[in-house]
Amino acid sequence: MRTTSAYLPTLFGFVLGALAMHACAETRPAASASSHAQAQAPTRPTALQRLDALVPALLIDKRIASVSIARIEDGRLSFTGAWGEAAPGMPATPATLYNIASMAKPVSAEVVMRLVANGDVSLDESMAKYWVDPDLAGDPRRNLLTPRIALSHRTGFPNWRDGPLRFEHAPGETFGYSGEGFEYMARFVEKKTGTPFEVLAQRRVFDPSRMTETAYTRRPWFENRIARPHDREGKPLAPQVATHFIASDDVFSTPRDYARFVIGLIEGQGVDAALVSERSRIQTDRRAELCAPPRDATCPDEVGFGLGWEAFRFGEQRYLMHTGMDEGTFTLGYFSPDTRSGTLIFTNSSNGPQAVLPILDAIGEDKAFVAWLRQFAG
Repeated sequence: MRTTSAYLPTLFGFVLGALAMHACAETRPAASASSHAQAQAPTRPTALQRLDALVPALLIDKRIASVSIARIEDGRLSFTGAWGEAAPGMPATPATLYNIASMAKPVSAEVVMRLVANGDVSLDESMAKYWVDPDLAGDPRRNLLTPRIALSHRTGFPNWRDGPLRFEHAPGETFGYSGEGFEYMARFVEKKTGTPFEVLAQRRVFDPSRMTETAYTRRPWFENRIARPHDREGKPLAPQVATHFIASDDVFSTPRDYARFVIGLIEGQGVDAALVSERSRIQTDRRAELCAPPRDATCPDEVGFGLGWEAFRFGEQRYLMHTGMDEGTFTLGYFSPDTRSGTLIFTNSSNGPQAVLPILDAIGEDKAFVAWLRQFAG
């Protein structure tokens, strides 16, 4: 059974609220105040300066070991920055690798989207012809499972199985965040294409996006680059590095490399216009659930799951977002395909959620979206 993974706005709010009770203002030497920021373009110096002024003290105050950030503007990498320590005595830099936890899901989803664009799989075909988990061999509902249902978290599976895999409800019936659904989909893809999923990811996503700092499993270039996870008290933990790929969790990356991935999505890389639209279209509507008072004042016009991403629409502006949370790590990323901008925030701390809103406020963009997130901060 896997450890906790995310994202749901409700879970995001729960994490911020719960961790707020554990905030500590005492100084902590392990939280280095040194900054390793790299400006990529002259258009965003003020945001970077604000982050330089804010983040070192924020890390100490919230007991966060380090944070690494990438900002995208107009479809280009605007700046990157890293603050704090990747491990005791090792400063974080933009090259530091973070376990992005459930932010692996959008990457795996995009592998499938590009296979769909190439005609190798269909979003709406039954996966049962090529893959049936042995636990479901006697359950006819297995025939209802499709890639679209898995990507929009409607498989009916739990997040992670505790014993044999079972349906908690019929596929397609209702929303239920599920890592198991992504693992099931990955098995289907491998069986149908006859190609290992990691190979497909390399060919379809990593190589076209020039991503050289992202991998599902351990690589030689991980050496001395991994951000060591830290618990709420600041205690270092052992990194969780997979030896066999997990489609839904435990990918290692840097914000700047994940930004290359996002830029590829903004540019429509590897897919046609119809699939670009499908990615951000609400497949699982959650507005009634998430917009009850007092959150209705800032509620998006649409909110739910698209294909691999949480999807929001404020007027004519759409956002796609995902987070990741495993023990000792928290990551968040979002972008707008309309403004061609976005932000990636990676931390190696269970207290990482407490850094998100101050960092977004310092960047000073996407105000309606940030106001919506603030409603879940308790």
